[in-house]
Amino acid sequence: MSKATLEQWRHKAGAWVQRGLDQRLRLAVTGLSRSGKTAFITSLVNQLEHAGLDARLPHWEPAAEGRLLGIKRVPQRHHHIPAFGYEAALSQLSAAPPRWPEPTKGISEITLAIKYRPRSRFKRQLNDSATLYLEIVDYPGEWLLDLPLLSQSYAQWSRQQQALVNETALGGLAEEWRRLGADIAPDSPADDTRIAPLAESYTRWLHAIKQQAGAYLVQPGRFVLPGEYQGAPMLQFVPWIWGEVPDGLNEGHHYGMMAARFEHYKKYLVQGFYREYFAGFDRQIVLVDCLTPLNQGAASFDDLKRALTAILLSFQYGKSRWWHRLFSPRIDKLLFAATKADHLTPEQHGKLSRLLETLVKGGHKHARLAGIDIHTLALAAVKATRSGQVAYQGEQLPALQGVRLADGEPVTLYPGDVPEHLPGPEFWRQQGFDFTEFAPPDWHKEVPLPHLRLDQALAFLLGDKLL
Repeated sequence: MSKATLEQWRHKAGAWVQRGLDQRLRLAVTGLSRSGKTAFITSLVNQLEHAGLDARLPHWEPAAEGRLLGIKRVPQRHHHIPAFGYEAALSQLSAAPPRWPEPTKGISEITLAIKYRPRSRFKRQLNDSATLYLEIVDYPGEWLLDLPLLSQSYAQWSRQQQALVNETALGGLAEEWRRLGADIAPDSPADDTRIAPLAESYTRWLHAIKQQAGAYLVQPGRFVLPGEYQGAPMLQFVPWIWGEVPDGLNEGHHYGMMAARFEHYKKYLVQGFYREYFAGFDRQIVLVDCLTPLNQGAASFDDLKRALTAILLSFQYGKSRWWHRLFSPRIDKLLFAATKADHLTPEQHGKLSRLLETLVKGGHKHARLAGIDIHTLALAAVKATRSGQVAYQGEQLPALQGVRLADGEPVTLYPGDVPEHLPGPEFWRQQGFDFTEFAPPDWHKEVPLPHLRLDQALAFLLGDKLL
């Protein structure tokens, strides 16, 4: 064993020992499109930095009981992972006028040292104080949606994508790459000058169905967020949707070349992400914007359901055979959070949480999730509105006040009722829900960011680690 390899194993062994003593927790944060992941991590760190001082965290017991002795940012252990842009995000939120932070496009990390007084008499006898190192890892939700590819062949994935293309709204946007691919015979000699433009067209389609049709289950995820792999051959393939394929094709043919690249993508990017990152997470929060698909219609909402099912399937990887033995410990707490609860009047928050719970429970039917504690919650990482009432035709009605993101104008409105169960045909026929995006509030760095229920998220994710 080389000296470098020995040092890596010592580093991992030290991390495992700290985990076993509850000294280190690796919390992964991801989110589907438009869920506000960067704002969430920024606000979470901001609340923790103010915890025990002036942060309002009544549902997080260590803060409510006065057991927090200090929280600060510390250097991260993983020098190859970019640092989360916390200060830049704070500057954008505190600007004049304030702006939502720029979304991150890859993996990043920030580490906090949480010094606290243990509640446990046994721990106090060992030491009057203890420190939990909280590693917060930010990664794109698209990477998580790729994990189910590990159980699919190229032919199976192609059939799945063909069914997606056959849906009217999405198929119409796919006209260009369908036409380009129709001119390529599966058994013709592989030619990068034909495959590359076809893959570029397919990638444009993935971006289009996200932005124009509100699609969530976008695969392969690295096509829309390639990072350092931009232009790599393993990101140049498309699903084969043009009829039957002769037997015996190899990498010398167009079909065989794209099948090989699909397998390469799975091995180096999907399995690589699982091995290097996902397998080492202790806790996970998935942020979900349920409001935008309610605005966009039934097709967008149905795709959100499919994406959440795919996410739940991702968490059963490693629960059996050699995966579990090699990568233990595993994620034991999984929080699904419906974001932007402040964009609804308060009496609608419970409905939003129950809607997400219904969506998540539907995915349970397809995933084996033994040993994972799953919870749902409606929250707002940065509260952008004020709630109140307005007089209308002699009645007092609930309303929101805020600054509309689109034009910067102050508005008072009632967005409508959120369904607390999966919306049926009647809801879509009589759709009266009008979700409005709000700009962030005026805020100064001296005080914690306003939020809704981040303390409840902390109680679920960290509550058992600070006893």
